[in-house]
Amino acid sequence: MKSAPRRSAGTPSRDRSAQLDAGGGSASRGVAGRRFAAQGPRRGFAALCLALASMLVLSACTVPFLPAPKAKPSTSTVDPSIAASAPEGLEKYYSQSVEWSSCEDGFHCGKVQVPKDYANPAAGDIALSVIKLPSTGSKQGSLLVNPGGPGASGVDFVKDAGNTHFTEKLRANYDVVGFDPRGVGRSAPVTCMTDAERDAAREKVFRKNTDEGLAAALAFNKSFAEQCAQQTGDVLGHIDTVSAAKDLDVLRAVSNDAKLNYLGFSYGTFLGSTYASLFPDNVGRVVLDGAVDPAVSNEEQTAGQARAFERALRTYVASCQGQQQCPLSGSVDNGVQEIRDLIDAVDQNPQTAKDGRLVTANDFVNGLILPLYNDQSWPALTQALDSAFSGDVSQMMRLADLGADREPNGKYSSNSAFAFQAINCLDYPMVTDTAGMRAEETRLMQDSPTFGSFFAYGGVTCKDWPYKYTRTPAPVEYKGSAPIVVVGTTGDPATPLEWSQSLRKQLENASLVTWEGEGHTAYGRSNTCVSTAVDDYFVDGKLPQDGLKC
Repeated sequence: MKSAPRRSAGTPSRDRSAQLDAGGGSASRGVAGRRFAAQGPRRGFAALCLALASMLVLSACTVPFLPAPKAKPSTSTVDPSIAASAPEGLEKYYSQSVEWSSCEDGFHCGKVQVPKDYANPAAGDIALSVIKLPSTGSKQGSLLVNPGGPGASGVDFVKDAGNTHFTEKLRANYDVVGFDPRGVGRSAPVTCMTDAERDAAREKVFRKNTDEGLAAALAFNKSFAEQCAQQTGDVLGHIDTVSAAKDLDVLRAVSNDAKLNYLGFSYGTFLGSTYASLFPDNVGRVVLDGAVDPAVSNEEQTAGQARAFERALRTYVASCQGQQQCPLSGSVDNGVQEIRDLIDAVDQNPQTAKDGRLVTANDFVNGLILPLYNDQSWPALTQALDSAFSGDVSQMMRLADLGADREPNGKYSSNSAFAFQAINCLDYPMVTDTAGMRAEETRLMQDSPTFGSFFAYGGVTCKDWPYKYTRTPAPVEYKGSAPIVVVGTTGDPATPLEWSQSLRKQLENASLVTWEGEGHTAYGRSNTCVSTAVDDYFVDGKLPQDGLKC
């Protein structure tokens, strides 16, 4: 039944990296992993469960529905004492009124103005799209949330999962507020390609371990960068995380909160820790789930993810082999090798899905990686692999589409891939010389024989980016009096547990909660130990014991 050729375990395959870096839905390497790709992390519980339901029944995805109260249009004004917290020159932003309108199913929607360039507010404004799910009880404040990315829409996250992802206790005490960060979704979005161009780009194959292939990849990404700059405008140079963190303080003020109450997932923890370093006196109750270590370089992050996804794959294979319908045979090593051989078979001969689209090895790996974000999605991966071993890669392509936010009708539902690349190019210096990138590939292949080559050559995407990086990785410095809660997961493939452990040490005034489980992030998809610890902190101010294991 398995038609893929065999090779000895542990033998690196030829270069499969970067079939596409920018157009396909996972910007840095064409892999739906790279740094916390939002399509995977937070969609892993809510929207991903719904999408996978069309492929198979996942009873574990069932969550209780808590209806939102009926929304009434209103105008919010800022208390003068809160408006007074504005940094000099930004008073008009901190004191602005927000027009909230009813925007379906009990939600309120509005726009918040922020300066495009905080160093020069006179250069013009950006309108941030904001959504609010009103509290169901006696409101004690607003809870701002960021689902990850960079590039994930907080508006979509709250709209799609707000009624189900947050507990009844939290919903009773807080307005849950989502927002699209600058450059994302409806907030001055990064725009680069049409949907048809994105589909065409996904079929490109660059053999970067050859001089000719690397040159072709660089040329493609240079053209892509020029296209992004032309279509997006100069806002492309102002969508860095420091600027987004300053936006977060404006959002706090217009929410009429003296202190920021915030829940950040994945990349959202990086945004949250950046905020804490900039506005330590404005920190209220902050939870950072699936933490990013701000001190590590882009290349160190890539290596950490490559190792973590390799571990997650092995854990999945072991679990699959304990099921009757698993298509993987023998030991865990044998099962992983069978998957590698299947990837190589697709790499050597890209296949055609039932809808007529070409499925490259990069698409195949994107489809393989996405369910690793959430162990509740593993049955979908098993089903897709079973079909692929029989010669039909259509289900694997559908998983890749989910990671790329491509709908069955051929439309892409977000600009996450474009924003992902644009924000990372501003946030991180990257190794872009040929020798450095080739050396990185060698190390990655040693760390992760299955995925390493797909994570390599990330510097290609930013080598000719029109705007230079704006920060250098360094430990976060937080001197605030409010403790911060960090949550990590032992089997997290996208933000390894050691990053949460490192961030907790950097923050000093913090508490670490560890979920002993599989998948990316914990709150909303783990157990009552985690949800109780987080809810009691947000609602009652009860700090969980540092080192708590759930």
